[in-house]
Amino acid sequence: MPCEEASARTLRERGFRLTPQRRLILAALRHANGHSSAQEIHDAVQAEYPDVDASTVYRTLTALRDAGLVSETDLGGGEAAFEWLAAERHHHLICQHCGEATALNHRYLQRLGDALHTDLGFKANLDHFAIFGTCAACAGARPP
Repeated sequence: MPCEEASARTLRERGFRLTPQRRLILAALRHANGHSSAQEIHDAVQAEYPDVDASTVYRTLTALRDAGLVSETDLGGGEAAFEWLAAERHHHLICQHCGEATALNHRYLQRLGDALHTDLGFKANLDHFAIFGTCAACAGARPP
């Protein structure tokens, strides 16, 4: 089943009406190959549907985020980055010196989530994180 059909089914299951605008926003998210700003999504949608309003994109992204279908993350670029949440969660380590972003396997945060739940009864939402710091290359190049 193509990803658009699977996504549409997921949206319907979550109670969303499937408007042409939402279908285009969904397609832009699914085919973005990573993170996109709301403006990038708006631009992609407007290329096919010129009448779509930026507020429609923002409202839809917020609703998709609240439904747990899209992540919203600050990757250090000054604006929120959105990404369709696949079944496998992923995270990023971002160097504040060189800007390098490295993928971080979810198992690291899964352990944290499990510990929070076991120790404190807290169910953390660990869908997508950007962790800022210094990469090994920059740490080695800088004096302590």
